[in-house]
Amino acid sequence: MVPGTPPAPQALPPGTPPNGTVPGAPPAALPDQPAPGAATTPQATLPPTRPPEPVATDLQTAPVPAGQVGAVDAQVQRLQAPVEVRPVTAVQGERIDRRPDFALPPQAQVVERVGDRDILSIVGAGVAGAAAGAAAAYFIRSDDNDRLSRGSRDVYYERLPRGLSRETIVRENGVQIVTIENEYGDVIQRSRIAPDGRETVLFYDPYAEDDTRPNYYADVGADLPPLRLEIPEDRYIVDVRQPDEELYYETLVAPPVETVERIYSVDEVRRSPRIRDKVRRIDLATINFAFGSDQIAQDQVENLQALADAVKRVIDENPAEVFLLEGHTDAVGSNVANLALSDRRAEAVATALTEYFEIPAENIVTQGYGEEDLKVDAQGPNAENRRVTLRRITALVKPVETAGAPRQ
Repeated sequence: MVPGTPPAPQALPPGTPPNGTVPGAPPAALPDQPAPGAATTPQATLPPTRPPEPVATDLQTAPVPAGQVGAVDAQVQRLQAPVEVRPVTAVQGERIDRRPDFALPPQAQVVERVGDRDILSIVGAGVAGAAAGAAAAYFIRSDDNDRLSRGSRDVYYERLPRGLSRETIVRENGVQIVTIENEYGDVIQRSRIAPDGRETVLFYDPYAEDDTRPNYYADVGADLPPLRLEIPEDRYIVDVRQPDEELYYETLVAPPVETVERIYSVDEVRRSPRIRDKVRRIDLATINFAFGSDQIAQDQVENLQALADAVKRVIDENPAEVFLLEGHTDAVGSNVANLALSDRRAEAVATALTEYFEIPAENIVTQGYGEEDLKVDAQGPNAENRRVTLRRITALVKPVETAGAPRQ
């Protein structure tokens, strides 16, 4: 390895299975106690981190053997201490009759509600990844509840200690999608539980209760040095006019281009362009949205086939993979309208991948960014700016399997 290659990560505590999969655990007897055998220590606090470094070029460019994407990612995570992932059902909840009403973050206000999405404004806050207004920053709280629960046979909610809540979606086949959220609706953990009780952790925030972490508005990547890219840009940002399954697959299984200092919540990743830049992206130039529209033309759905096949290959190898679909617009219209439109575009592609190509909905998260990241620097209508981007963010949002650990 050349200088800059991160050391191998420390092993997870004994008994912690690889691949984000944990055995099912019974709920505790009391609502404020963990399950028998579950971790009883407080949530982890943010550890000191070393500055990130570019991942060695040979690791970035070497082919990833089938089924080894987690082992390669583990060479890039530079965690200062092991992270123990708790079962999503470790704490017993109190059943409630509907989804809780989430609080607004401090100093935030709803500028507009567009459909089922809130556009928030935080006066005086420089929110990363938000379209900036004259005196406020705007961002959209994406909500994937309807997309995940479509076609389910049951959905129920529980109140947990410390202001958390838990949603359980029960699919027709008995699979449960369980999500824990904080008082603001930010996701703390999402897991898929099979009918036999086996749990696959999709993402997990070990620092959710750390009072010393950056506040809600902070860009957690703001203090990181500029990204140093050591591979060709066309391998870092894939933008091809013809669908290419092999290129998509190679891009998705490639490790982050920079070491990962700690685990981030999925919402921290959504809100920080610098953290998202740690992983490669695919610009879906094969899908073009009409001006002001979030509809995928029927004759373009087949253009998603190659991408869907690549994503499915990755998930078949490791069912715990997580992908972020980002929606974008051109610069025509208001920031608020464009944020809502871009979020709907990301959701439209996510829905198509599930309904047409059977990609599990829970493996995809979405977020709209409006006009903040123009591909073409143009203030007028521009089709290339009306796009969706895909990234594999697994290594950012949970501890991945230790290199060499047995697969289960």
